[in-house]
Amino acid sequence: MGRLDGRIAFVTGAGSIGPGWGNGKAAAVLFAREGARVACCDISAAAAEETAGLIRAEGGEALALAGDVTDLEAVHTMVSQACDAFGGIDILHNNVGTLELGGPVETSLESWNRVMAVNVTSMFLTCKAVLPVMVARQGGAIVNVSSVGAITSVGPTYVSYAASKAAVNQFTRAVALDYAGRNIRANAIMPGLMRTPMVEKTLGAGMSADEVDAMLRRRDAACPAGRMGDAWDVAKLAAFLASDDAAYITGQVIAVDGGLTLRSSTF
Repeated sequence: MGRLDGRIAFVTGAGSIGPGWGNGKAAAVLFAREGARVACCDISAAAAEETAGLIRAEGGEALALAGDVTDLEAVHTMVSQACDAFGGIDILHNNVGTLELGGPVETSLESWNRVMAVNVTSMFLTCKAVLPVMVARQGGAIVNVSSVGAITSVGPTYVSYAASKAAVNQFTRAVALDYAGRNIRANAIMPGLMRTPMVEKTLGAGMSADEVDAMLRRRDAACPAGRMGDAWDVAKLAAFLASDDAAYITGQVIAVDGGLTLRSSTF
C-alpha cells in the first residue's frame, strides 16, 4: 500500500516548461505512485496532459486541467472539475512560481505585480477554493513550494521573488494556525539551488550553451553537498508532508538545500 492510498491530490504547476522534471511534475507522479488520484493543473494544457499521461502509463489515475491560478474563476473551475471527477480534494500542492531578476530600481511595477500574482496570490486563491472542500471532508494537507530565497541571498538579485517567497512562508504558517483545529495541515518547502527546467530557462536566458554549463557548475560548487538538488528531492518531502507520516507536523517551513542555508554563500 502507498502512503497516499485513497487520497485525492490537486497539484498546481504540474507541468514543466521544458524537457526534464520540474518540482510539480515530479510531485504529481510521486503522489500517484504513492496511491493518490491526481488532478494535474497547469496553465499549459499540453504540459498538464503530459504529466497526467505519465501517471496513467504507470497505471495511476490522473486528470489534466488547464487554467490560470492567478484567476479566481479559473481556480474555482478547476477545483470543481477535480471534485466532479474524483469526489473531493485531500491534498493541495502549490508549485506554481516564477522568477524575474532585478532590484527595486530595475524591477518595473508590472514585473513586481506579475511575480506576486504568480507566487503568492495563486496560493491564496487555491486555498480559498480548496479549504472549504477539505473542511467538508474533515481534513487535508496543504504543501506550498517556497524557496531559500525567502530567507537568504544565493547570488542573483531578484527582489520580487525574494519578497514573494517570504510571503509564502508566513501565509503557510497563518493557514496552518487557522485550520489546525479542523484537521487540516499546511507546510512549506524551501528548495535551495536546484536543477530544474525553470532554473535553466530563467537564469540561462541569453546565455550560450557553454555559459549555461559554467553557471550550473558554479551552482553545484556553491552547495555544501557538492551538487544541486533536483525535483525528486522536493517531491519526496512533499509526499511525506502530504501523508499521515506527517500527521502532527503543521506550520513548518523546511529547507531542501543540501546544507546551503547553514552558511552564507554567494557565487
